[in-house]
Amino acid sequence: MYVLESKGGAIACMLLALFFLGTWPALLTLLERRGRLPQHTYLDYSITNFLAAVIIALTLGEIGKSSDDSPNFIQQLYQDNWSSAMFAMGGGIVLSLGNLSTQYAFALVGLSVTEVITASITVVIGTTVNYFLDNKINKAEILFPGVACFLIAVCLGSAVHSSNTADNKAKLDTLSTDTEKGLNSLACLLWILTGIVESTDLARADYFSLKAKAGTADFLVELENRRSIKVFGKSAFVGLFLTFFAGVCFSLFSPAFNLATNDQWHTLKEGVPHLNVYTAFFYFSVSCFFLGVILNIAFLYRPILNLPKTTFKAYVNDWNGRGWALLAGFLCGFGNGLQFMGGQAAGYAAADAVQALPLVSTFWGILLFGEYRKSSKKTYVLLISMLFMFIVAVGVLMASSGHRKQ
Repeated sequence: MYVLESKGGAIACMLLALFFLGTWPALLTLLERRGRLPQHTYLDYSITNFLAAVIIALTLGEIGKSSDDSPNFIQQLYQDNWSSAMFAMGGGIVLSLGNLSTQYAFALVGLSVTEVITASITVVIGTTVNYFLDNKINKAEILFPGVACFLIAVCLGSAVHSSNTADNKAKLDTLSTDTEKGLNSLACLLWILTGIVESTDLARADYFSLKAKAGTADFLVELENRRSIKVFGKSAFVGLFLTFFAGVCFSLFSPAFNLATNDQWHTLKEGVPHLNVYTAFFYFSVSCFFLGVILNIAFLYRPILNLPKTTFKAYVNDWNGRGWALLAGFLCGFGNGLQFMGGQAAGYAAADAVQALPLVSTFWGILLFGEYRKSSKKTYVLLISMLFMFIVAVGVLMASSGHRKQ
């Protein structure tokens, strides 16, 4: 198998993982805003997410000669290492729960803020745990100031969400009633909020054939009608609860993977080699795949957040946006694999630098979805401050990288 040992190689893996892990949420958000049901999207995503782990295991995990002390992927599948495999699968379960939660939080809270809060919680909890699990190979005097930067970023992220929500409310409150367009906009908003008519009925209105400018009240109303998860009238508490729940889940998957590959709790029998990163990632992805598929098939028939019911047959026949969903799964799968490779080489605490993925997600949010367009100066100041703290944090965490003795 291929063993990554250099610090430079580990940092390169982290940077590439940062781009991949920051991009796939934008693709899921894009599909939701185009009206594709999240259950359909996540089932497609799960397939290629698992396939990425299989590809990595059968390539990098099978390079070179295999031995009893340093087995390749396939040989290791037959060894008595189930205690470590269970840690890996536990990590996959909490990651799957976190990803499922964020899929709905993206709509309710916004792509950028969801990523900021979940990533910051992941670093504050997960990085601290990984530091001690890794026998303190990372430089504490550098690592923990980086963690503090992430903690500041999560506070700024919450403030950005609050300020942007106030901006959007102000836009909707000032919809013009002087023109027919203004009357239609206000009526559409009120009808959706009060439930007088279904938003699907409003789709037939001429107003929604117009293309509103991002950041305007008209744009918000048009987006509400088009998207699959309706957010008008939804409590912000639901979105923030899902976001913080996802953050806690994300904070646990990396320590679980760390335990799977390094056996700090000495659960393996004497003489049994530790799981290599590729085998652990395979087990990790197996549990992530099965849980995601089971829950989303259940959500087809018993949806949440007032989404419409659908069927497995309808999912199979839904090709609208399927390519983007499959690409999102590949990006997430390869991103996680690269993060784990970098963590095994330089310490999982330092590898948590990839949690600066909101830098990438915010870029896509602004470019693709018009987030924060025509917002107040207060929102812009908070947004810039948040992104600055992430830039500082990712640099500091990468600077704390150590070197694991093989």
